[in-house]
Amino acid sequence: MSLSLTFTFRTTSHTLDLPSDTPLSVLHSRLEALTSVPPSLQKLIYRGKKIQHRQNDDSEPEPTIVQAGLRDGIKVQMLGSTAEELKQLTAADSARQSKERILRERALKPQVKLRSTGSSSSSSSSHQYRFHRIEPLSHLPRSETAMESLTTLSKDPAILHVMQKHSFSVGVLTELAPHENPGLLGLNVGSGDTIKLRIRLDTYDGFRPYLEVRRVLCHELAHNVWGEHNDDFKELNSQLNREVAEFEAAAAHGTHYLSDVRDAYQPSSNEDAEALVHVLGGTGPRGDDTMEDRRRRALEAAAARLKNEEEELERSCGTSGPQKQSGL
Repeated sequence: MSLSLTFTFRTTSHTLDLPSDTPLSVLHSRLEALTSVPPSLQKLIYRGKKIQHRQNDDSEPEPTIVQAGLRDGIKVQMLGSTAEELKQLTAADSARQSKERILRERALKPQVKLRSTGSSSSSSSSHQYRFHRIEPLSHLPRSETAMESLTTLSKDPAILHVMQKHSFSVGVLTELAPHENPGLLGLNVGSGDTIKLRIRLDTYDGFRPYLEVRRVLCHELAHNVWGEHNDDFKELNSQLNREVAEFEAAAAHGTHYLSDVRDAYQPSSNEDAEALVHVLGGTGPRGDDTMEDRRRRALEAAAARLKNEEEELERSCGTSGPQKQSGL
């Protein structure tokens, strides 16, 4: 008996006709010949089930494709990276971790309080306007790293600043699985009841750059107020991005906001300050510039870049509708 199976890898589909007693190792070898993905990196997903390559135990016979659950006519999604792609991902992941280390160090620094406002209500608002629960998807790999990424986002001083300023409260901050939501970067359910972010790469071999995910988070926070991508939404979204940039510019230049965001920070090193200038699109000071000139020019560059990036985000928006559920 022969089985006809369709395997989709990225944008290409491959149909294989295999005898029902074909060992899984033979299937993995055939797929490697078609996609250049080594068997050890292949992940096959179908009907909520998953098949991964594993070393054979000589004491047990190797399972066949039928014993693994594959049936005639089944369509299978394949995930994985070639050896060359994995090498490039490892290098990129190392660079990303270096940048995120800077952001984590900033997030953990306590605010330097310049004066006390004497207000008891401000303390309670800092507990109200925040992310109340963090939930990575436990069925996906590296859930501990996902938890760390979401926690860093939830404690980002600039994000907390805009949440306090606009009285934003989010019940749950969680993630989107790329293979389950292939067109979405973010989703806001119930005007802030839950915000879901796509923090992983499509190949599940790493995580998307922190600053890209944070930009999507600003977009989803704007959906707390406006469901449609109308002019009101765009105005608020632009305002949030501008306030994040201004907050980080103030931190980079040693200015502190008198707010209740307890995780405010100062740059701790030249590397930290350079990272912030890069975030704001700065190109370095000129000899005759004042500090205000440099800050103004950096903010103008950031505003222009953020406008272009937001237009790209809206072009990739997968969902738009009433405030009950809105997303990218």
